[in-house]
Amino acid sequence: MPTTKASHVKFSDKLTDSLEDISRMITEHKDMIDTIQEVALDLTSAMGSLHTLSVRYAGKANQILDVLLPIVKGIPLIPKNVIKLLTELEKWTQNIIDKDKSTAKTISDVNSGLKTGDVSKLKAHSKDIKKVTKTFTSLVPKK
Repeated sequence: MPTTKASHVKFSDKLTDSLEDISRMITEHKDMIDTIQEVALDLTSAMGSLHTLSVRYAGKANQILDVLLPIVKGIPLIPKNVIKLLTELEKWTQNIIDKDKSTAKTISDVNSGLKTGDVSKLKAHSKDIKKVTKTFTSLVPKK
């Protein structure tokens, strides 16, 4: 009785084909991948500058409001909506100041993760970035 070899696909051939496909796709999209990384680094740098600017001016505004708000509250001629606006402004500026360290750390860690290709560092701060964005967005007046 003759024995026939069963035909089958070798796992190693499938893996090799898959790896070659992945390698080809990476090579084809190398410029796009590198450009996305560069843009992300530039955006992170811009966010860092915006954060520094925000904290600096929030601190100055908060100092002014700490002095001005008690005075304004004591003047009966000042409309209630102006006092409410100044009180909200003081809360916003204090919020920016309070989140300074955590926001700076997030920006620094994301920048580092982008420079070193540390995906776990980027994933770890995904929610933090969304919180920073939400904080900035909440400060933008609605039309």
